[in-house]
Parts: sequence; structure tokens; C-alpha cells
Amino acid sequence: MKPLQRFFRFAGENRGFLAFILLMLVFRSAAADWMVVPTGSMNPTIVEGDRILVNKAAYGIRIPFTTAHITRGSDPQRGDIATFTSPADGKNLVKRVIGIPGDIIEMRDDRLFVNGRALNYRAVDDPADASLLSTTRAKKHGYLRETLGGKAHSIMLLSERYAMRSFGPVTVPADHYFMMGDNRDDSFDSRYIGFVPRGNILGRAFKVAYSLDPEHWYRPRTDRMMSPLR
Repeated sequence: MKPLQRFFRFAGENRGFLAFILLMLVFRSAAADWMVVPTGSMNPTIVEGDRILVNKAAYGIRIPFTTAHITRGSDPQRGDIATFTSPADGKNLVKRVIGIPGDIIEMRDDRLFVNGRALNYRAVDDPADASLLSTTRAKKHGYLRETLGGKAHSIMLLSERYAMRSFGPVTVPADHYFMMGDNRDDSFDSRYIGFVPRGNILGRAFKVAYSLDPEHWYRPRTDRMMSPLR
């Protein structure tokens, strides 16, 4: 039997299974997906080993397997945690939306100013510290509670690491966004890759589905399972 004939025979005998796989791929491409987070650029909100859930329909429904939108959906808002393709190298990244079109963004010594107004900060302890990699916890670090878009979240500062702690002011162009990691001193974000076009944004991350600890034989972190992202 020729290879093509074998393929059609297999497809005919497994129509239900193949249809299920195709529907799953379409669903992941256009509606919802999960993403493995391999780096600490979003510490402490997201830690290495987290598997996060992404609502791909939040910012508009796409034609499956393409970047073309069927609907525009809502626009990303300040404070959203969004996944997107980097305009620098095309890699998929997850960062927080800091600036929306027309915003004026400035940073002074790790403190953000949006449209000329300083964000509110206060020092905190973050419970996610216990889930960080030991190499990260060994570094001199601290946490601040940052309020953005009316919502508060923790950011991490690594005072001894070289980083861009001051910039701007810069104006976010139309149909573009300014993205930053919550680990402010160890994140390759819009400070380095530039503004992110609206068309590059894939979805809104909203929950940790489950988390595996890479330093302890990928043992499940049960305290992080199904926890919301703030």
C-alpha cells in the first residue's frame, strides 16, 4: 500500500480523534491557551515553572493559525498582564501593560510616572518570595506595591543588578503599548525592545493553572494552583 493510501486509511479509521485534535488546535490558536513561563522577568507575580492561562479572545477573536482579527474586542488596559510577540525577535513574551496609546511614560529610579503623575508605591513583603528560585532569593532584593490603573500589584527590585532604572519621558504611539516586567531590574521589555504594536498582542493572562518547581524535581507547587494573576 502506497504512503498516501495508508494516510487516507488511517484518517478514515480515526476521524473522531483527528477531529478532536484539530478542534483543540483551533481553540488554542483563537480562544484560549496556556503558556509555560521559563524566566523570572515577571517575579513575583509569575515565577519560573508557572503554567499560565491566557484568554486569547480578550482583545479580539483571531482567524485560527493567523494574526488576522475577526473582531477587535476590547483594548488592553493599564495593569493587564498580556502575552505578545516581541517586535525585536518574534518570541512570545508575557509582561504588564504600563502605557496605552497616547500615554506619556517616565521612570525615575524605578518609580513610574504616567502622564506626569507619579504612581503610588509602598514597601511590602510578598508571599511569592518562598516560590522564587534559590539563585534569585540569594540576591539582594525587595518588593514594592505599585498601583496602576486603580489596581495594586507587587514589583521586584534587584538593587545590585545593572538595569535601566530611569528613562523618558516617552509618548506611546497610536495603536502601540508600553510593556514592562514586574521584575523591574531583570526584564527585557519595552525599555529595550520598544513599543509593542496592537497586532502583536495575543491575549490576557489571568490565572496560574498549575506550577512545577524546577529546583525540586518539578514538584507541584500546590499553593499556586488556579491562583489568579493580579
